Amino acid sequence: MTTIKNVVLVHGGFVDGSGWQSVYDDLARDGFHIRIVQNPTLSLEGDVAATRRVLDALDGPAVLVGHSYGGVVISEAGTHPNVAALAYIAAFAPDKGESVNTLIADPPPGAPVPPILPPHNGFLYLDRDRFHDAFAADLPAQVAAFMADAQVPWGMDALGGAVTEPAWRHKPSWYLVATEDRMIPPPAQRAMAERAGAFVVEAIGSHAVYVSQPAAVAGLIRQAAA
Repeated sequence: MTTIKNVVLVHGGFVDGSGWQSVYDDLARDGFHIRIVQNPTLSLEGDVAATRRVLDALDGPAVLVGHSYGGVVISEAGTHPNVAALAYIAAFAPDKGESVNTLIADPPPGAPVPPILPPHNGFLYLDRDRFHDAFAADLPAQVAAFMADAQVPWGMDALGGAVTEPAWRHKPSWYLVATEDRMIPPPAQRAMAERAGAFVVEAIGSHAVYVSQPAAVAGLIRQAAA
């Protein structure tokens, strides 16, 4: 089999595509052609459209990768004909009719509660003082502080956007579980990965595992590409 050479990276809520840089550098050394989607994170529909525009421009099949809320985006956008495989990185993997809102509605007892502040003018933010511990505990405090202060407002419509036909029902999928995640509980990650029939790898890392463990993330993407 010929290794897929195109990779499309989709970020999640509260952050932008720049967090993928170390994963990008790792894959680029092997000759992968990488594109990074800059989601507006205003609505699921808008983020899927942004992802599909990137997929439209490719010259062949791609691995479509999503972190966190980006997993919702790739579940909806991944039915695109240029998508050959899916890779979920500590991500939501919703089924038909599910959204971030429905997936987080009933957290298991004792699970950490993400420090999401009350909506402000239709947008959500993480509490800056708790960002390091909740989102990026395995990153240096200075890096986490920058990420907290560079937050992208996350639109309520993005959280409520429901998947119509999950791509993982039609495409092979891979899943990286972040074992120290305090945003999406690791047991929930494992359950979603099992439901999707994904090949699973676990990495010791926070929700920001794509920043803190880029080699592990790039390794999973290479597996999907092969």
